[in-house]
Amino acid sequence: MAAPKILCDTAGMDNERWLECRMHGPKGDIPYTVGGSDVAAVFGVSPWVTPMELWMIKKGRMKPAVKANAGQLMMGHLLEPVAAYWYGEKTGNRVAEDTNLYQHADHPYALANFDRRFVRASDNEPGILECKSCTYHKADEWSDGAVPLYYELQLRFYLAVADVEIGAFSAVWGNNPDTDLAMPEIVRDRAKEDMIFERLDEWVWSLEHDKPPTMAGVAPKLALESLAKIYGPSRKGLPIIAFSRKYEPALRKIAMLQEKMSECSVEMKKYEKEIEAHSVRIAEVMKEHEHGILETATDKLLIDFVTKTTKRPDTKALKEKYPSVYTDVLKVSESRKFKVSVRPV
Repeated sequence: MAAPKILCDTAGMDNERWLECRMHGPKGDIPYTVGGSDVAAVFGVSPWVTPMELWMIKKGRMKPAVKANAGQLMMGHLLEPVAAYWYGEKTGNRVAEDTNLYQHADHPYALANFDRRFVRASDNEPGILECKSCTYHKADEWSDGAVPLYYELQLRFYLAVADVEIGAFSAVWGNNPDTDLAMPEIVRDRAKEDMIFERLDEWVWSLEHDKPPTMAGVAPKLALESLAKIYGPSRKGLPIIAFSRKYEPALRKIAMLQEKMSECSVEMKKYEKEIEAHSVRIAEVMKEHEHGILETATDKLLIDFVTKTTKRPDTKALKEKYPSVYTDVLKVSESRKFKVSVRPV
């Protein structure tokens, strides 16, 4: 395989221009592109984007959703040099920035920006370094040398574009580089690489021939969120959709589960009333005390009766006294919820 083509240097680019280059190349002459962060979505394993949503974005039929975690994304960007620094410190490998946008030698749609490059100290072998950051509750995904699948696909894609044999991650989640840092490595695997690009070739073909993917295999919650973004809010006045019999099992299952949830809700309200009834005499004994205890021969019963203070705006008063402010700060949210009702013919 030949070395990749350098399309442009992205250093100093504003975000809008960088997105243009990623979408169609710096000259705007690449109809459809795939970047490293797209690969997991194409395979249906991205935690954030479904194949259909990505397909609609690539076709120009919808814009990428505004990220709700902008601060977290900025923090990840700011932590890149920190992760890169500690990777170099702990491995002894030479780490360097690379701001070029590359194009795969044999697959023109495949474009890549790398977080960092490195040269292995032991044998001067070049590699690609991906710098990641996560919260503590995601740290287990990196335990014992493991790599989340969606990131592995990304790095294997980069190794193919760069035509290098080794890659590594530097994933950070805390302020102690001895315990809060993972640095797993991967070696290029031609069989996995062929599988990745076979799928990407099919993906690009689907874009060229206007054949959108389905939500098959996508996590249900993510699929529903994605469909809401793709199709937007419901519209009044549209005709009723007539479903074929193949959908009957799923519809009846939804109806049955909704009925069970309703029954559970009634039962929970009953239990809540019983708890309240038994709690009155206990509260009389507790008075202003926060904690109580009853010790038996086998266990202890710990009682908590703690006052919790919450502060929230009085929306009625705000609307009456400052109507213009109320309108300015009013947050509108939309949601669509399934309900299946069974009625006799």
